[in-house]
Amino acid sequence: MQVEFWADVICPWCYIGKARFEKALAGFEHRAEITVVHRAFELDPTSTGVESVQDMLATKFGPRAAEMEESVAQLARDEGLEYRLDREVGNTFDVHRLLHLAGEKGIGHEVLDAVLRANFAQARSLFTPESLTEIATEAGLDAADVKTVLEDPAAYADEVRADEQRARDIGVSGVPFVVVGERVAVSGAQPVELFGRALTQAWEG
Repeated sequence: MQVEFWADVICPWCYIGKARFEKALAGFEHRAEITVVHRAFELDPTSTGVESVQDMLATKFGPRAAEMEESVAQLARDEGLEYRLDREVGNTFDVHRLLHLAGEKGIGHEVLDAVLRANFAQARSLFTPESLTEIATEAGLDAADVKTVLEDPAAYADEVRADEQRARDIGVSGVPFVVVGERVAVSGAQPVELFGRALTQAWEG
Protein backbone atom coordinates (compact mmCIF):
# COMPACT_ATOMS: atom_id res chain seq x y z
CA MET A 1 0.00 0.00 0.00
CA GLN A 2 1.27 3.45 -0.89
CA VAL A 3 1.28 6.50 1.34
CA GLU A 4 1.74 9.92 -0.24
CA PHE A 5 3.11 12.58 2.09
CA TRP A 6 3.05 16.19 0.92
CA ALA A 7 5.39 18.48 2.83
CA ASP A 8 7.68 21.45 2.57
CA VAL A 9 11.14 21.23 4.10
CA ILE A 10 10.82 24.55 5.97
CA CYS A 11 7.38 23.71 7.41
CA PRO A 12 7.66 23.00 11.15
CA TRP A 13 4.30 21.21 11.20
CA CYS A 14 5.61 18.91 8.46
CA TYR A 15 8.69 18.18 10.56
CA ILE A 16 6.48 17.31 13.53
CA GLY A 17 3.85 15.51 11.44
CA LYS A 18 6.46 13.34 9.74
CA ALA A 19 7.83 12.25 13.12
CA ARG A 20 4.34 11.41 14.36
CA PHE A 21 3.45 9.52 11.20
CA GLU A 22 6.65 7.50 11.40
CA LYS A 23 5.85 6.53 14.99
CA ALA A 24 2.42 5.38 13.83
CA LEU A 25 3.96 3.45 10.95
CA ALA A 26 6.49 1.79 13.26
CA GLY A 27 3.60 0.43 15.31
CA PHE A 28 1.57 -0.74 12.30
CA GLU A 29 1.64 -4.51 11.87
CA HIS A 30 1.75 -4.31 8.06
CA ARG A 31 4.48 -1.64 7.95
CA ALA A 32 6.75 -3.83 5.79
CA GLU A 33 4.15 -3.61 3.03
CA ILE A 34 3.85 0.19 3.13
CA THR A 35 5.69 2.40 0.65
CA VAL A 36 5.94 6.09 1.59
CA VAL A 37 6.31 8.55 -1.26
CA HIS A 38 7.20 12.11 -0.34
CA ARG A 39 5.59 14.77 -2.52
CA ALA A 40 6.79 18.34 -3.01
CA PHE A 41 4.82 21.31 -1.73
CA GLU A 42 6.04 24.91 -1.52
CA LEU A 43 4.69 27.04 1.30
CA ASP A 44 5.61 30.19 -0.64
CA PRO A 45 6.41 29.47 -4.30
CA THR A 46 6.62 33.23 -5.02
CA SER A 47 9.44 33.78 -2.51
CA THR A 48 12.58 35.25 -4.05
CA GLY A 49 14.62 36.17 -0.98
CA VAL A 50 15.91 34.64 2.22
CA GLU A 51 15.03 35.92 5.68
CA SER A 52 15.12 34.75 9.26
CA VAL A 53 12.18 32.82 10.62
CA GLN A 54 11.82 35.48 13.32
CA ASP A 55 11.47 38.27 10.76
CA MET A 56 9.02 36.29 8.64
CA LEU A 57 6.84 35.41 11.61
CA ALA A 58 6.97 38.93 13.02
CA THR A 59 5.73 40.28 9.69
CA LYS A 60 2.88 37.78 9.58
CA PHE A 61 1.85 37.60 13.24
CA GLY A 62 3.30 40.64 14.98
CA PRO A 63 3.96 40.51 18.74
CA ARG A 64 2.60 36.96 19.06
CA ALA A 65 5.28 35.54 16.76
CA ALA A 66 7.94 34.63 19.34
CA GLU A 67 5.43 32.94 21.65
CA MET A 68 3.91 30.99 18.75
CA GLU A 69 7.30 29.76 17.57
CA GLU A 70 8.33 28.70 21.05
CA SER A 71 5.09 26.75 21.36
CA VAL A 72 5.82 24.89 18.10
CA ALA A 73 9.39 24.28 19.27
CA GLN A 74 8.09 22.62 22.42
CA LEU A 75 5.78 20.35 20.40
CA ALA A 76 8.76 19.32 18.27
CA ARG A 77 10.86 18.61 21.34
CA ASP A 78 8.00 16.56 22.79
CA GLU A 79 8.43 14.29 19.75
CA GLY A 80 12.15 13.95 20.45
CA LEU A 81 13.12 16.41 17.70
CA GLU A 82 15.77 19.09 17.95
CA TYR A 83 14.43 22.52 17.04
CA ARG A 84 16.38 25.73 16.51
CA LEU A 85 14.70 29.12 16.46
CA ASP A 86 17.43 30.87 14.42
CA ARG A 87 16.56 29.32 11.06
CA GLU A 88 16.16 30.82 7.60
CA VAL A 89 13.22 30.62 5.22
CA GLY A 90 13.16 31.08 1.47
CA ASN A 91 12.19 29.44 -1.80
CA THR A 92 12.46 25.64 -1.54
CA PHE A 93 12.05 24.70 -5.20
CA ASP A 94 15.72 23.71 -5.59
CA VAL A 95 15.54 21.56 -2.47
CA HIS A 96 12.54 19.70 -3.85
CA ARG A 97 14.36 19.19 -7.17
CA LEU A 98 17.26 17.62 -5.29
CA LEU A 99 14.87 15.41 -3.35
CA HIS A 100 13.57 14.05 -6.64
CA LEU A 101 17.16 13.33 -7.68
CA ALA A 102 17.65 11.55 -4.35
CA GLY A 103 14.49 9.52 -4.90
CA GLU A 104 15.74 8.45 -8.31
CA LYS A 105 19.01 7.34 -6.69
CA GLY A 106 17.14 5.35 -4.04
CA ILE A 107 18.05 7.56 -1.08
CA GLY A 108 15.11 9.95 -1.03
CA HIS A 109 14.22 9.27 2.61
CA GLU A 110 17.82 9.69 3.75
CA VAL A 111 18.28 13.00 1.97
CA LEU A 112 14.92 14.33 3.18
CA ASP A 113 15.83 13.45 6.76
CA ALA A 114 19.20 15.16 6.31
CA VAL A 115 17.58 18.31 4.94
CA LEU A 116 15.06 18.48 7.77
CA ARG A 117 17.76 17.88 10.36
CA ALA A 118 20.01 20.51 8.79
CA ASN A 119 17.23 23.08 8.79
CA PHE A 120 15.44 22.47 12.07
CA ALA A 121 18.09 20.90 14.31
CA GLN A 122 21.19 22.68 13.03
CA ALA A 123 19.85 25.91 11.47
CA ARG A 124 21.99 25.37 8.37
CA SER A 125 20.98 27.25 5.26
CA LEU A 126 19.06 25.44 2.53
CA PHE A 127 19.34 28.46 0.26
CA THR A 128 22.89 28.58 -1.06
CA PRO A 129 24.30 26.06 -3.55
CA GLU A 130 27.31 25.51 -1.31
CA SER A 131 25.33 24.68 1.82
CA LEU A 132 22.73 22.63 -0.02
CA THR A 133 25.44 20.64 -1.80
CA GLU A 134 27.18 19.96 1.49
CA ILE A 135 23.98 18.72 3.13
CA ALA A 136 23.01 16.56 0.15
CA THR A 137 26.44 14.96 -0.25
CA GLU A 138 26.67 14.22 3.47
CA ALA A 139 23.43 12.27 3.01
CA GLY A 140 24.85 10.22 0.13
CA LEU A 141 24.31 12.12 -3.11
CA ASP A 142 27.20 12.57 -5.51
CA ALA A 143 28.50 16.14 -5.54
CA ALA A 144 28.72 16.18 -9.34
CA ASP A 145 25.08 15.08 -9.63
CA VAL A 146 23.99 17.77 -7.17
CA LYS A 147 25.96 20.41 -9.07
CA THR A 148 24.39 19.34 -12.36
CA VAL A 149 20.88 19.66 -10.96
CA LEU A 150 21.44 22.97 -9.21
CA GLU A 151 22.98 24.51 -12.33
CA ASP A 152 20.09 23.40 -14.54
CA PRO A 153 16.80 25.04 -13.47
CA ALA A 154 14.86 22.56 -15.64
CA ALA A 155 16.26 19.45 -13.92
CA TYR A 156 13.42 17.70 -12.06
CA ALA A 157 11.31 20.85 -12.33
CA ASP A 158 8.52 18.95 -14.08
CA GLU A 159 8.51 16.33 -11.34
CA VAL A 160 8.15 18.97 -8.62
CA ARG A 161 5.38 20.73 -10.55
CA ALA A 162 3.61 17.40 -11.03
CA ASP A 163 3.59 16.83 -7.26
CA GLU A 164 2.16 20.28 -6.74
CA GLN A 165 -0.43 19.87 -9.46
CA ARG A 166 -1.59 16.58 -7.96
CA ALA A 167 -1.95 18.37 -4.62
CA ARG A 168 -4.14 21.02 -6.25
CA ASP A 169 -6.16 18.35 -8.06
CA ILE A 170 -7.15 16.67 -4.79
CA GLY A 171 -7.70 19.92 -2.93
CA VAL A 172 -4.58 20.17 -0.78
CA SER A 173 -4.24 23.73 0.52
CA GLY A 174 -1.80 23.17 3.36
CA VAL A 175 0.78 20.69 4.62
CA PRO A 176 1.48 18.19 5.94
CA PHE A 177 -1.12 16.28 3.96
CA VAL A 178 -1.13 12.51 3.83
CA VAL A 179 -3.06 10.21 1.53
CA VAL A 180 -3.08 6.58 2.63
CA GLY A 181 -3.80 3.94 0.02
CA GLU A 182 -5.71 6.45 -2.12
CA ARG A 183 -8.56 5.95 0.38
CA VAL A 184 -7.92 7.98 3.53
CA ALA A 185 -6.64 11.54 3.79
CA VAL A 186 -5.11 13.14 6.87
CA SER A 187 -4.50 16.88 7.01
CA GLY A 188 -2.11 18.44 9.50
CA ALA A 189 0.36 17.21 12.11
CA GLN A 190 -2.17 14.93 13.74
CA PRO A 191 -1.51 12.77 16.81
CA VAL A 192 0.21 9.42 16.35
CA GLU A 193 -3.02 7.60 17.17
CA LEU A 194 -4.93 9.29 14.35
CA PHE A 195 -2.24 8.40 11.81
CA GLY A 196 -2.41 4.84 13.11
CA ARG A 197 -6.17 4.72 12.62
CA ALA A 198 -5.78 6.06 9.09
CA LEU A 199 -3.32 3.31 8.24
CA THR A 200 -5.65 0.65 9.63
CA GLN A 201 -8.72 2.09 7.92
CA ALA A 202 -7.02 2.27 4.54
CA TRP A 203 -5.56 -1.22 4.89
CA GLU A 204 -8.90 -2.73 5.80
CA GLY A 205 -10.88 -0.57 3.37
